[in-house]
Amino acid sequence: MSGRHLMNRLFYFTIEDESMLAESFAKLERDFFAVAYKVDGTEDVFITTQETKEAFDRHDVSFTVLAEEETSRVAVFHSALSQEELGDYDDSLKALALARRAVAIACVGRNGDKDLGFDLSTSIGKYTYFTAPAGHTYIWRVFGDRTEASDFLDKLTAGHKEAMEWAEAIPLESSDELQTFG
Repeated sequence: MSGRHLMNRLFYFTIEDESMLAESFAKLERDFFAVAYKVDGTEDVFITTQETKEAFDRHDVSFTVLAEEETSRVAVFHSALSQEELGDYDDSLKALALARRAVAIACVGRNGDKDLGFDLSTSIGKYTYFTAPAGHTYIWRVFGDRTEASDFLDKLTAGHKEAMEWAEAIPLESSDELQTFG
C-alpha cells in the first residue's frame, strides 16, 4: 500500500457534516482500506492518508484540505508481529499518530497479551490501538516528542539498540513542529 507513492502525504481536512464521512466511506471500493481520524483538540479537523484522499477525489466526496504533512515526518516502530501484519499500513498508523498530535508511534503489544511490561491504566491517553485487517488488535504508544519516546523505549526494551536508534532518529523533535488548528 504505502509503497505506491515515493513521497506520501497525510492530509488534514474538514468536511461540512461529519455524518457525510460515513456515507463517503460507503461509496469507496470494498477492498480498499480507508481511514480518517478526528484530530485531538479540534472540533472539525480530520486527518487521512493520501490513498484515502485520492479515493475521496475519485468519488467526488466534498471536503476541504486544510494542510498536509509528509509521512516521512512521523515515525513508526513495529514489533515483529505488527510488522508482519501491518507493514503495509504505516501511512494509516502515521495518520493515527497525527490525530493524537504525536510525532511517533510504537507498537507495545497485542490485545490479549498477558503482560505488556507496564500498566496501561496509569496513562491511558498515551495509548491507542489499531486493528489489523487480519483481525489482531495492536496496542500503540504515542509520543509527543523524541525524548519521551527515547525514555519510554529505554525502560520498555532495557535499552535495546534498535529501539534506541529508532527513537533518536524520529524526524521531529516535538509535536510543536506539526500543523496546528484552533
